[in-house]
Amino acid sequence: MAAAEAIGAALTTAVAFAGFIAGVPALLPLAVALGVVPAVVVRAVPGTLVALSRTRALGDAPALFGRLTLRLRVEPSLERAVTFAARSGDGALAASLAAHARDARGTGDSGLASFAAEWGEHAPWIEQAAALVVDAAEAPADERDTGVERALAAARSGVEERAAAFAGEIRAPVTGLYAFGVLLPLALVGVLPAARLAGVNVGIATLAVLYNLLLPIGLLGAGVWLLAERPVSFPPPRIDATNPEVPDRRRSAALLGVSAGGVAGAGCTLFLPWAAPIVAAGIGTGVALLWLFTPVRAFHREIQEVESGLPDALALVGRRVDDGVAVERAVEAAATALGGETGALLDRVSGRRSMLGLSVEESFFGRFGALRHLPSPRAHDAGRLLALAATEGPPAGDALVAAGDHLRELARIERETRRELAAITGTLSNTAALFGPLVGGVSVAMVGRIPADAGGRLTGGGAPTASTLGPDTLGPVVGLYVLLLAAILTGLATALERGVDRSLLGYRIGLALPTATAAYVAAVVAAAAVL
Repeated sequence: MAAAEAIGAALTTAVAFAGFIAGVPALLPLAVALGVVPAVVVRAVPGTLVALSRTRALGDAPALFGRLTLRLRVEPSLERAVTFAARSGDGALAASLAAHARDARGTGDSGLASFAAEWGEHAPWIEQAAALVVDAAEAPADERDTGVERALAAARSGVEERAAAFAGEIRAPVTGLYAFGVLLPLALVGVLPAARLAGVNVGIATLAVLYNLLLPIGLLGAGVWLLAERPVSFPPPRIDATNPEVPDRRRSAALLGVSAGGVAGAGCTLFLPWAAPIVAAGIGTGVALLWLFTPVRAFHREIQEVESGLPDALALVGRRVDDGVAVERAVEAAATALGGETGALLDRVSGRRSMLGLSVEESFFGRFGALRHLPSPRAHDAGRLLALAATEGPPAGDALVAAGDHLRELARIERETRRELAAITGTLSNTAALFGPLVGGVSVAMVGRIPADAGGRLTGGGAPTASTLGPDTLGPVVGLYVLLLAAILTGLATALERGVDRSLLGYRIGLALPTATAAYVAAVVAAAAVL
């Protein structure tokens, strides 16, 4: 911390001295920002990263309790249920439960209570759900299912209530972000013509520092704070570049982006030369991001279709297993009955099992398993439950049906949460991609309609100075701010609604940048022709 403060002080002194010697007052705000940013980063970044990681981990809690209670339905052994829930999970929450279970070996304890105490500090409902699981494990056989249902209901209601509370709490911060990050800066651009008429000549360097550095840094900081406050998330599947289902388009995306940006910029020079760099940057970056992440987005949709059919698949298989049908035959029947992506997945499982002689678990997760390259936590949970049912037989039938109902309820909560957040973040997305660029473009065109020496005539001044604002000087500054606004606000709205996912953020920003660029240029041209 002391080092960060020393670096900040040195930067402030150096930049302020350079501004004083060069006679550039615009460097003074930059000097202050450079002095503050290092200390703020050192203080805030580690805690923020921990909060984001914890939020993502807590998103797995409902699924973990689903596995825990399903195993408890099959066999009333809390220790085995905890072990199964921990080993069948892949995230930080499952790893934490596994560590607590190892520490509790030989003590007569399952480790669930200490696990709940650790995570209950951040999500109190985890302690309640864990206590209900313990009660269910100790309850008589005829009351166990009721206790298990109460535990699952506590886990779901905890997620639902916290998500609903966050949707209400976030309205004021998002409104403030919208007002001070969008409305006020764009309104100041619109006031510049009146300021020039009054003789107030604002330097372009000052505006560049404010709009292209300080405001974007402030928006990023506010966005990261909002994301850190976001409660339990429903994170999208993580799809990395090594997944064989997604083609590697990094080189072609860079080439296509440069080509598209060059052509768009060259075309812009024919009617608005000063906007050519803005058009090249906005169009080129947007096209590159779209080309890079479109296959990932399509894979996301396929995963969503698979997950949407999982509750019905578990219910169909569970009922047949409860009737005494083997899991292998029940999976084949469910594949035929369901159709769609979920049916196709189960069909691949059945086909590989019969052709290669694999077990149910191997046909899901083995070297040739159907889920090996499908990064869906819910699909993996369903596969593990089906593999468990293959070893336990009819007693697991009711548990599979209950697991399907649990997944259906989680999907409902996720839809409602995203719907509530989308109603709040939709304004940010629309403003970033369309309304903000339109207002900025009209404001730049209005500046161009004021005579260059208007301020001097009204105040008795002399000839206009070199720092007089015009569309060719103000336009690039506002245009860059518009692009930064489109990227930052679109990314924030997407992350608040869907969770932090690189591919989804890249795809949404790739859509917003060309839209914002076209809206800005069209507004400048149209307003200049009309005014």
